[in-house]
This record gives sequence, structure tokens and C-alpha cells, in this order.
Amino acid sequence: MMHRKLLTAEGYKKLKDELEYLHRTLRPEITEIVSWAASLGDRSENADYQYNKRKLREIDRRIRHLTKLFDVAEEVPYSPVQEGKIYFGAWVELENDEGESLRFRIVGDEEVYGRNDYISLRSPMAKACLGKTVDDDVWVRTPEGEAHWYVVKIEYNLPTEPANQ
Repeated sequence: MMHRKLLTAEGYKKLKDELEYLHRTLRPEITEIVSWAASLGDRSENADYQYNKRKLREIDRRIRHLTKLFDVAEEVPYSPVQEGKIYFGAWVELENDEGESLRFRIVGDEEVYGRNDYISLRSPMAKACLGKTVDDDVWVRTPEGEAHWYVVKIEYNLPTEPANQ
């Protein structure tokens, strides 16, 4: 049984756009460079050929990864029912007893890369926060012991409505 990979609406669109760009724009450009470099003759000492061939393999690997991802990806749109509680896609602000604050968004595993303000739905912090409301206590087990936080703020990226003309 294959489990679904959850993505926020923004994450789903961003990854779909990336796949489209790789497939329709970048891959054809690099393929053209590889063909040109190959036509120059000896490929063993041709840096253009070797570099771009490697780049083409990386692009193909990413295209395969994203294609497989979308076979099991599930876009989780915002729902007004979520308001006031922490669920998937929420921006959460926490504070501890020392006055330190923490702000993050709970997203799918595929969305956390390159963002230090996103955490995976499967992380201990996200699991501890799910279902909580403002002013609730959040206890998170860490390697140093249990950490105590308070929910200060919960926000969702609301879908933008098309402008009426």
C-alpha cells in the first residue's frame, strides 16, 4: 500500500511549476548544449559536454522524482473549518517561559527543503501542536528533555480570490 504525500496548495503549485519548467524549458536547453558539445568531437576531454551531460542526468533524476511524487501527492487546500486551531498548512507562533519565540509553518515532507521556517507534519513539534488553539500549552519531547511552549498565534495563507472587474 502506497501512502499519500500531503502538500499545501502553495507547495503543490510550486512543485508542479518546477516540474513543468524542468521538462519544458531547462531540459531542452541543456539537451541542445549537450548535442552541440558532442558535435565538437572528442567527448573525453570536452568540459562542456561532461558538465552538461551531468547536469542533464540531475535534471532527469529530479523529473523522475517529481513525476513519482505526483502519483501519490495529495493537495490539501485551506478550509475555513481550520480557523482557530493548528492543522496542516498553519503558520504557528509559539513562546516559551524564557520569552523565546518560534514561528513556523506545518507542511508536507517535500516542502521543507530550503526553508528554515517550514517543519514537516511528521516532526515531533508539529505533532505536538496539531489541534491546539491560542493560549494552549504545547509539550515537545526533545533530546534535552520536555520543552514547554504556549501557542501565541495561528494563521493560514488564505487563498486569493480573483479580482472582480
